[in-house]
Amino acid sequence: MHTRTLGQGLQVSAIGLGAMGMSMSYGPNPGDRDDMIGVLRYAVEQGVTFIDTAEVYGPYVNEELVGQAIAPIRDQVVVATKFGWNIVDGRMQGTDSRPEQIRRVAEASLKRLGVESIDLFYQHRVDPDIPIEDVAGTVGELVAEGKVKHFGLSEAGAGTIRRAHAVFPVTAVQSEYSLWTREPEAEVLATCAELGIGFVPFSPLGKGFFTGTVAADATFEPGEIRAVVPRFTADNLAANQALINHVRALADARGTTPAQVALAWLLAQRPFIVPIPGTRRRERIVENIGAATLPLSADDIADLNTLVERIGVVGNRYNESGMKMVGL
Repeated sequence: MHTRTLGQGLQVSAIGLGAMGMSMSYGPNPGDRDDMIGVLRYAVEQGVTFIDTAEVYGPYVNEELVGQAIAPIRDQVVVATKFGWNIVDGRMQGTDSRPEQIRRVAEASLKRLGVESIDLFYQHRVDPDIPIEDVAGTVGELVAEGKVKHFGLSEAGAGTIRRAHAVFPVTAVQSEYSLWTREPEAEVLATCAELGIGFVPFSPLGKGFFTGTVAADATFEPGEIRAVVPRFTADNLAANQALINHVRALADARGTTPAQVALAWLLAQRPFIVPIPGTRRRERIVENIGAATLPLSADDIADLNTLVERIGVVGNRYNESGMKMVGL
């Protein structure tokens, strides 16, 4: 697979891998830890060099899983993890990006991942109580100490990105971006382009929606992330089928899959975009990385660019409390 460069010269595979679903959020967790380790290593064998995790995934167990998987292939991968939550008794209790907390998380993540330095350390959500300048300065100190290599932000607004970057260079901004989540186009992508910052879309397949495998009448068990996402309520999911039907028709006409079309469209938006679709299955790894070589035509891209404008999206991408934490 070809590579792309995020900010500050960080080179990664054009398609990464989000590891969160291997430990939480998408139905019953896999019972076989070794199988998930095998999937992670298989992804690297197929050319994926960028793996995304976070302390809060599990919490903690996802970092441990990734750490065990990469132990024999550490020199082949770039690992991103995140800080910024107050985790009490295994549950998030709001944000916490105090400098001392950032340092505690860094030390704990280094141990769980089994690495000497964290390749990319994101603030998971902007903490409204802590100046972003203090956050950037603290991560800059960790870089100087060799414990972190690159600084990132997640779901931050353009103003926050600029303020952080003025203190310490931001390598990547990670936010939700897909065919039905287009908010970064308003300001964030242009800001990243201006400042030389990479952009990493998470949920690039719309939490599975653009795989084309989520039926109009699908239901989700309590505890699964989609059970609380407004776009996946019964009425909204049915209404949103027009979006996937259009993408599926385009995929059929091109002899490919809806997921590959959705990922190829993202790659075509900017040369510094590196999506991180998540999966637990080897066949999906192969499918996803195939998007890196899928040639969408200019007409295809133009058509997909206006998909939401023409068809519309019903429901927010987070519930009310989640929406209050993005774009700060």
